[in-house]
Amino acid sequence: MASAASGFLLTPNVTGSPSSASKTNMVFFPSKTNNSRLVVRAAAEEGAPPAPAPAATTAEPAEAPKAKPKPPPIGPKRGTKVKILRRESYWYNSFGSVVAVDQDPKTRYPVVVRFNKVNYANVSTNNYALDEIEEVK
Repeated sequence: MASAASGFLLTPNVTGSPSSASKTNMVFFPSKTNNSRLVVRAAAEEGAPPAPAPAATTAEPAEAPKAKPKPPPIGPKRGTKVKILRRESYWYNSFGSVVAVDQDPKTRYPVVVRFNKVNYANVSTNNYALDEIEEVK
């Protein structure tokens, strides 16, 4: 669908005094090109002072507060062999290896386990809670 207008031009309604030496701000939106660029051009008044540069400080910052130590990792490490204790699982009493452990304590099933054998849905991984697995040495 073609647009009726080929573009439009916005100009300010405020007129300056004749002694003012400022330029006009304009915005042009071309619609014939397929790119979606917005062109905005504005000129500052010539009498306006330039923006001050931020002052460089040579003083060293105060000592940073000590960061909290990391909490100990949750669950078994990656690659650990585990036995499945969830009775309704396809892999109940079988062994798999840990792929990943989500460290968020709010996660319900943080341990991802991969098995050599696939289930009926041709899936070889599943998530388990910490109390549904047992590390095998």
